[in-house]
Amino acid sequence: MMLFIVMKKVILGATGSIGSSLAKKLIESGDQVHLVGRDEANISSLANELNSSYTTCDVLEENFSDKILSDLGETPVNGLAFCVGSIDLKPLKLTKRSDFMQSFNLNLISATEIIRSLADNLKKNKGSIILFSTVAVKQGFPNHAIVSSAKGAIEGLTLALAAEFAPNVRVNCIAPSLTNSKMSNFLLKNEKVAEGIAKMHPLKRIGEGSDTASVARFLLTKESSWITGQIVGVDGGRSSVA
Repeated sequence: MMLFIVMKKVILGATGSIGSSLAKKLIESGDQVHLVGRDEANISSLANELNSSYTTCDVLEENFSDKILSDLGETPVNGLAFCVGSIDLKPLKLTKRSDFMQSFNLNLISATEIIRSLADNLKKNKGSIILFSTVAVKQGFPNHAIVSSAKGAIEGLTLALAAEFAPNVRVNCIAPSLTNSKMSNFLLKNEKVAEGIAKMHPLKRIGEGSDTASVARFLLTKESSWITGQIVGVDGGRSSVA
């Protein structure tokens, strides 16, 4: 009798535009996922839709990773996508120390905590880790000091862990431009503003969660088995094309 071991890919920020799209694409590809989100109603609804396991927790809570590990139990994990992010826009003169600390805690520190907690599991199963940055790290935009510095740290973490975890775990980072989501709605709800932002991109549109999720799915699978330590722009050409 053959025993089939069901491996799972863990997605934090699973109810967001990118995270939810990634979860659906992985399920469509035959993968199993464990979803993590902070809103019980939203995460349970998505989990029911995809027939997936899930954890409700906030990555800013102390020891949040313990809850995820408890829910996973002995489940082998071969993928981790940290789709958590924030859009904190203000000129430097209006920022406070607490703005930077919260952004670093959300984007960087919480990422290191879940990676540390799942590292042995991922190494055992030759897994892949996906982190998320922003086009604003490479391009440089006004009023982006908070988010660009935190996401810049994520890019540094990506390279450090790719070196540290090789050859057992691959670590890559995706740097998207502005994407249609609940988080970006405050910028895109004005039609003229949205049109103006779209025109700043060579491909003349705002990104969708599925654009980035398609690349994330690729980087989480064996199709990308010779790719690690990369920062991949999914930005409509904004970071490199005039």
